[in-house]
Amino acid sequence: MDSSITPARQGQRLLQVGMFLFLGALLVGLAIPSFAVPRLGLSAHLVALMQALFVMVLGLFWHRLALPLAMLRAAFWLALYGCFAPVTATLLAATWAAGSTLLPQAAGSAHGSALQEGIIAGLLRTGGASLIVMSILVLWGLRMKASRADIGAE
Repeated sequence: MDSSITPARQGQRLLQVGMFLFLGALLVGLAIPSFAVPRLGLSAHLVALMQALFVMVLGLFWHRLALPLAMLRAAFWLALYGCFAPVTATLLAATWAAGSTLLPQAAGSAHGSALQEGIIAGLLRTGGASLIVMSILVLWGLRMKASRADIGAE
């Protein structure tokens, strides 16, 4: 087995990435007044904080997943993309003064070009889809582990 794909190693990477994202969220929080739309800057800060905590929690129990290597690898990359895409989208929206298409409450009347709105919408939609698929894989991996433990206990 390739040591770079072991669940324990991936869990450690998720903890590291989560801390990096947490630090990034803190720095974004300091820059909120500097964004073209500060309310979107606040949204980016809060999304990054939530995603950072989520990635770190994943890292804590990642080693418990009973998934084939290909599914484990897919879940790992889906988790990373699914957490970074919305953070990137809200940061871009805050910087571009855009995002009213999918972030109307935070963006208010800030509406970017069709390309900008498309990039923001694409990142938010694909990030959400990634997290849904990853969540299904993780739930499956946790269920399979519990089933094996139950069988061994009988």
